[in-house]
Amino acid sequence: MVHFTVHRRHAGGGSTNSGSDWSVSAFQGLDLATRARHEVQFAIARNAGRLDCDGYLAGGEGAGTFRFTPDATFVRAMSDLGFGGIDDDEQFGMAIHDVSLEFARQMKSENLTGMDSDKLIAFRIFDVSPQFIRDLRQEGLPAKDADSLVAFRIHGVSPALVREVRRAGIDADEDELVAFQIHGVSPEFIAEIERRGYANVDGEDLVAMRIHGVTPE
Repeated sequence: MVHFTVHRRHAGGGSTNSGSDWSVSAFQGLDLATRARHEVQFAIARNAGRLDCDGYLAGGEGAGTFRFTPDATFVRAMSDLGFGGIDDDEQFGMAIHDVSLEFARQMKSENLTGMDSDKLIAFRIFDVSPQFIRDLRQEGLPAKDADSLVAFRIHGVSPALVREVRRAGIDADEDELVAFQIHGVSPEFIAEIERRGYANVDGEDLVAMRIHGVTPE
């Protein structure tokens, strides 16, 4: 893996930074074997466009400049899939976060509500994958709302957590599961409350307990 950060200055002022760990295979022509300082040229090719990079490496770290060439057919192809209105900034973001046409097709097939081009980027940033959606549905959740899926990833609502909460006898909905994670309603907390004689407490009351400091003790 390579930690890769892109700093982009905008023509109208301001700038954005995006950094994450990328697979080495994404960098076409990058020489990582030479440890001494040396110049490098490499490319990153994505459905949305291509980044041609020019810079240096020294001891495994480096910097340089890039030129982004958007793919002329990408916006039309995305529009045909139902993701219209993609502007230049979104196309660049889709290249950086590898929002491919295949990924868009996969998400389209999941029949999610609130799904648009911005959500495709958010799904890539927070790793909302088709497998993640399938695993949630296997645990009995509808997993249909795009915003809820992003919130699940941000707050750490996993299929395993859903399974544990259901096993504890709490039929929590998606909003409650997010609230559980935000306020610390864990399966262990639920079990401790039950051991003290409070069985079948609903999700809303469990969250209220945490907010107001009601502990098992």
